[in-house]
Amino acid sequence: MEQINAIGRRKAAIARVFVKEGTGVITINNRSLEAYFPNPILQYIVKQPLNTVDAVEKYDIKVNLVGGGYTGQAEALRLGIARALVKINAEDKTALRAAGFITRDPRAVERKKPGQPKARKKFQFSKR
Repeated sequence: MEQINAIGRRKAAIARVFVKEGTGVITINNRSLEAYFPNPILQYIVKQPLNTVDAVEKYDIKVNLVGGGYTGQAEALRLGIARALVKINAEDKTALRAAGFITRDPRAVERKKPGQPKARKKFQFSKR
């Protein structure tokens, strides 16, 4: 099997994922998963698609992650891994979709409007 690429995005984070057959090593920006995401909850989020299709020890995953915060990066990586697994085996798509890993979360930061301090907050109103 040759290398499979996929892209996952969430908020401001972009994860470029490269999957090939191997022993289950996940490398993010030339660091191990445990070094990049010390929080076990974030490690669990990243591995969710692999656990869903029982492929934890099957593939080596190399990732370029840029932008966003750590939660957004973990969820972008989850989407990228799920998309790569679907490219490898299309039959996994129903299980991954049922778990909610195929859908791109469209929520992003709302832009700041002029004449306001933030996107929705207004300056204090003074009647007199």
